[in-house]
Formats: sequence, C-alpha cells, structure tokens
Amino acid sequence: MTVYAAIAGLLALMGGFVFYASLDNPSLQQTKIELQSVEVINVNTVDNITELQISFLIKNPSEKTFTVPLINFKLFANGEQIGIGQYSTVDIPMAGRAAFYPDAEIPLKTTLSIARSDVKSDIYQAIIDEKNIEFSAEGIITVETAWSLIEKEFQSSL
Repeated sequence: MTVYAAIAGLLALMGGFVFYASLDNPSLQQTKIELQSVEVINVNTVDNITELQISFLIKNPSEKTFTVPLINFKLFANGEQIGIGQYSTVDIPMAGRAAFYPDAEIPLKTTLSIARSDVKSDIYQAIIDEKNIEFSAEGIITVETAWSLIEKEFQSSL
C-alpha cells in the first residue's frame, strides 16, 4: 500500500508543477513585439546579396520576468515577401539571455541576407538605394520563463 501512496504522491507533485507552470501563460501572452527598424548594413554587388539588420522591440507589460529564445519571421517590403529570418538564442542557457523584467523594453537584433534573384528587381533596388520602402514582418515569438514556454503569433509594420 505504501508504494501506491508514494506513486500517488509523486503524480500529485508532478500535477502541481504542471499547474504552477500554466499560471505563467496569461502573463506571457501579454508580450508585445514590434518591428523597430530594417537597415542595410552591407551590399555585395559581385554576388548581388544585401545584408539587412532587423531590429524587433520586445515589451514586457506583465509582472513576470521572461526571456526570448526564438523569433521566426517573414520579412516583407511593400507587401512582397523578401525573406525568412530568425533571431535565436536557444543555444545560450536561460541565465545568459536578455532578461525582460516587468515593464522592460529591449530591442533584439538579427541579420537577414537577401539575394537579388529572390526579390523583385524594383524592390531590391529600392532597398539598396534606401528609398521609401514599407517594411513589415509576421511570425512567431517564443517566450520562456523557468517554468513555462509559449509561442505567440505577431504581425508588425514600420
């Protein structure tokens, strides 16, 4: 009988952990992400590849501290998809990532290479000439605490 009581106790403890972890989810859903900037940082005219620096502003309006291990996104210029990118710190332990304390706003930056052959010619030229381009992004941001992890879809324009 004691073996069954120990197993039941262990299952109750594990259920308690799952319940406690799920309490973070509504707070994590409050996370806000905005496309902050898209800048040309390198134009390779030999290979016809341009490197862009993408900056997302992440805001934490909740009372929970969290980190952002992953942002997967599609980048658009004037409504046309120009690339698929990723911000990733999944290979960095949670303690080494940027901590988003309550009311914190932190920009996270990543790079994206686009090839002239993969983008409409007029859009590619406008990007490298840094003319008036309306950039937007859509994707999924992963938000993580010590006990919980959520994925949230987003769309943002400059």
